[in-house]
Amino acid sequence: MKRSICEGPLWTLLLIFILVFLFPPPSPAQSTDDAKKLNGQLIQLYKEGRYKEAIPIAEKALAVREKALGPDHPDTATSLNNLAGLYKSMGDYAKAEPLYRRSLAVREKALGPDHPLTASSLNNLAGLYESMGDYAKAEPLYRRSLAVREKALGPDHPDTATSLNNLAGLYKSMGDYAKAEPLYRRSLAVREKALGPDHPDTATSLNNLAGLYESMGDYAKAEPLYRRSLAICEKALGPDHPDTATSLNNLALLYESMGDYAKAEPLYRRSLAICEKALGPDHPDTATSLNNLAGLYKSMGDYAKAEPLLRRSLAVREKALGPDHPLTASSLNNLAVLYESMGDYAKAEPLYRRSLAVCEKALGPDHPLTASSLNNLAGLYKSMGDYAKAEPLYRRSLAICEKALGPDHPLTASSLNNLAGLYKSMGDYAKAEPLYRRSLP
Repeated sequence: MKRSICEGPLWTLLLIFILVFLFPPPSPAQSTDDAKKLNGQLIQLYKEGRYKEAIPIAEKALAVREKALGPDHPDTATSLNNLAGLYKSMGDYAKAEPLYRRSLAVREKALGPDHPLTASSLNNLAGLYESMGDYAKAEPLYRRSLAVREKALGPDHPDTATSLNNLAGLYKSMGDYAKAEPLYRRSLAVREKALGPDHPDTATSLNNLAGLYESMGDYAKAEPLYRRSLAICEKALGPDHPDTATSLNNLALLYESMGDYAKAEPLYRRSLAICEKALGPDHPDTATSLNNLAGLYKSMGDYAKAEPLLRRSLAVREKALGPDHPLTASSLNNLAVLYESMGDYAKAEPLYRRSLAVCEKALGPDHPLTASSLNNLAGLYKSMGDYAKAEPLYRRSLAICEKALGPDHPLTASSLNNLAGLYKSMGDYAKAEPLYRRSLP
């Protein structure tokens, strides 16, 4: 089974959470007017998806604060956090990690281990590790962030709801839906009580709970939650707001999963139109909308409509995020999947290989998305009848999934199934059967 990379209902909404903590309000003792002005420019560029242009401004703001306030001041920690967030958005996790770690250390020393801003730093470092596929490092940080917020702010504070949501999202990524569901439900309850049933953050909780149910295959539970989330966004933010576009996209994804393409298409098209109008044609979120509409057309077998959308999505991501970003790898992969579906293996192979190279460079050889790239390249070779090339790739993909995600994760089951399918095609039923049996729930 071919799978796209980094695409899904929660992608844009996770960016919303990062924005909340990247740019907290200025402290009462604002360091300098220059730093304040730079931070304003930084926020605007971030919202516009112009991450590369924002990095030198973030570096300058950090330098201003270090000089004016010293390396151990809380405002310096905020500048460290902001620069780290930009590198994370660019997919440069190696540069982001030491900045997040230093920001956390400064806040722990200056503000104490139980301060809400320390909790924010813990949350952001956890989010980085989650993006890196290092769930073992992310979990204790998310749990500690939650504990700090519960203690400092109380169990019914909106920031506590955010920690509950983020820990739930980690468990969802780990395939542990039983742990994720009560956390998502509690996060929703807190937001409904603290912010009201029609608040945008309540819409986010509804969306995320819906996304969990969709992953569990419970579409009947997911649909009314997605629809309620969309209604709130339209009422609270307006029909042309980027968050409304996200809600439209997520409901469309559900209908596509249900095979109801007639309902999905107008939602995807409306989501794309909002992104192009509100964010511009070259914004990373516009690229995501282009990708998702293309995915629908591919599912419908309309390859002529899908190809130009995928190529445009790739071009936007290469320009906005760079050639080595994980989302660029996603676009390369998805275009390769299209060409494979069209039977054009000669076009598909170099795209799959480049996607794999980007994942290995940006995420590392043991990341779940690297496993996805290995799986997809192996699938191409299987389709080409080149079983000798496919087998080691499938085996490596399975090994990564077992190590990174555990033996009971849905993606591990898919890897087992795919390797079994290869052995079946090779006529080696003795190897295929135990793998098929292991892949069963």
